[in-house]
Parts: sequence; structure tokens; C-alpha cells
Amino acid sequence: MAFTLPSSVEKSLPVPDMFDLRKIASLFNLRADYVCGASYGSGHINDTYRIEVDQAGLRVRYILQRVNSNVFKQPIALMENVRRVTAEALRVLQEEGCKDSYRRTLSLVPALDGKPYAQDEEGNVWRVYTYIDRARTYDMIESPRQCVEVARAFGNFQKLGANLPGEPLFETIPDFHNTTKRFAAFQSALQADPLGRAKSVQREIDWFLTREEDCHKVVNYLADGELPMRVTHNDTKLNNVMLDDVTGEGICVIDLDTTMPGSSLYDFGDMVRTSTSPAAEDEKDISLVTMRMEYFEALAKGYCEAATFLTPLEKDLLPFSGKLLTMECGMRFLTDYLVGDTYFKIHRPEHNLDRTRTQIALVESIEQQMSTMQKVVERY
Repeated sequence: MAFTLPSSVEKSLPVPDMFDLRKIASLFNLRADYVCGASYGSGHINDTYRIEVDQAGLRVRYILQRVNSNVFKQPIALMENVRRVTAEALRVLQEEGCKDSYRRTLSLVPALDGKPYAQDEEGNVWRVYTYIDRARTYDMIESPRQCVEVARAFGNFQKLGANLPGEPLFETIPDFHNTTKRFAAFQSALQADPLGRAKSVQREIDWFLTREEDCHKVVNYLADGELPMRVTHNDTKLNNVMLDDVTGEGICVIDLDTTMPGSSLYDFGDMVRTSTSPAAEDEKDISLVTMRMEYFEALAKGYCEAATFLTPLEKDLLPFSGKLLTMECGMRFLTDYLVGDTYFKIHRPEHNLDRTRTQIALVESIEQQMSTMQKVVERY
């Protein structure tokens, strides 16, 4: 759902007739005249547009988004999460004397009624962000240095929300990383086996069954209060961090729709899953899948430098989190394969099975290097 691309590949597509961007923009307190708008970015869930307005003779750009209510069933509660998190981040940055605070957090433009969103005549929920210039996102990791910056940015994001006042955030996707419930769903799919696929993937099934205990570890620690609940992003891919065009520094974390209560381990673990292997998530040749220690060390360095709030147990479990989140994703792929590929979009008959096997291979690579990973974390 990232909304910034290199200018050379930036999308600029005609706006669908179903949305009158001029009319929608007029619902927000832009204090400007609408000039133009076009589809923008590489996201697949929300409808995203970059609009240009004239503010007293000055051309200013904004990001206008429609929240996909088919995916996010309670978009207004989601927008309250976004409002609270971005307002708190800005408050902390300004309190710290940050000179470019509005560049280091997403900033919502209020609607005319003061709300952080506006609804059109059809009930669609829209939002406007200020446009962050001279920075962009990348879809592929190009260097360990990028890993450092991405991890530091997500660590800073958690740090900015560490003392969020008020009630816990709304859970936009309930039990998103509850690996105990993910394992139960896997068992249910295995028992039902509606397409009779289980017999052909017994090796993969047995692999997950022998690791059931790992699925309960973090969930139990959270339930017992041994691990704290934090404000977490829950989608910590490279393309959800904007990197400065000149310095390469991680400037701003974007795509906050899955921001909700969770464990810091979920965010770090998913960084390990998505950043350390050179192979694609659906690579058929699993010999290409490996956890590159250089990239893990870069993640550990950037994250630990920023996430100074971590408890001793959180630090100790950082290497394990990479295994857990990779295993969770593989389990979800296999569950979907067993029930007939009803959740993840596929492009070939055994696409979800290929995805499952890459995750298994990555977990095995992590398991083989766990002691070294532990030493890396201890060093930072």
C-alpha cells in the first residue's frame, strides 16, 4: 500500500469516472482550489491519488485515499487509530525539537467538520495526507544499509507511540498475528481437507505439526503479561518506509491501516521474513532461499539503536521472532492451499504451496543460524 515511487516509474493514470476527485477534495480543509489529480503509487488495497491544488498561487500536492471498507470493515475506527498515532508522533517529535517533524510522520488534513476523514455521498471513507517530498519507497531491498534504515524507522515508529495516551488502539484485523489461532485454523483446514489435498503435502503438514509449541510462545507471554503490548505497525515491509532521496535515511513510516496493539516482536520478525532472503516469496527453487546474516545484522543494528524501550525478554526473543513470523506466514499459505486457495491471490495451481515451501526453507535457515543471530542481538 505504499504511495511513493521513483519518479521514473511513477503511475499517473486517469481517474475512474466513479470518483469526482474535485468534489471529494472539497470535503477537506485544504483552503485551496483543486487543479488536478491522478492515480498514484503501487498499492493494491486502497484507492490512492495524488492531487494538486492552488494555494494563493502556489501549487501544493496532497495524497488523497479511499479506505477499502471491504478489507477494513470499520474504517472510521481505523481512522481514529491513524489520527491518534500520527498526532502523538508529531507531538513527541516537536517536543524533542525535531526540525522537520512534519516530514517524519504522516500528517492528516482534517475534513471541513474537523474529523480526520470525510465521507462521500456513497458512504466511502476518504482521507488526505500532506505530501512528503524528496523521498520515496522501494519494493526490493538493495543493500544492508537499506535494512539498517528501514529497521531504524520502524523502531522509531514504535518509540513515538510507546506512551500513547488513552485506551488501546482499535484492532483493525483481530488476531492478525495470534499464532495460536493461526495454528488452530491450520488444524481445522487439515481436518476438513475439502479438496483431498492433504495426502500430497504430508511432509509440509508434519513440519508444522512438529513446531506447534513455537506457535504458542509469544501469545502466552503476552497473555501472562511477561511481554508488553505496544503500538505496532504489523506490515513492516521495505516499501512501507520512505527513504530520503539524498541521504537514504528512513524518513517516515507509511501505510498505518494495520497499526494496532501487538508485540514489538511481530514487527521485527516480519522484517526478518521479508528482508533477509534473496529469493522471492514464491520462488520454486528453494535452494535459493537463505537467511543472510549480513542483512539480519543490519536489521538488528538499526532496530536496536532506535527501540531503546525494549525489555530484556523482548531483546532475547528478537532472533526467534524471525522464525515465528516466517512460520506463521508459511502456515497461512498452507492453510489456504488446503481449503482451495480462497484468500491469497494465486497465478498457478500450486502457487500457495510454493510460497509455503519458501517459508519452510527460510525457517530452517534461521534455525541453523539461531545461535549466531543471538550473539548479533547481544552485540547491539
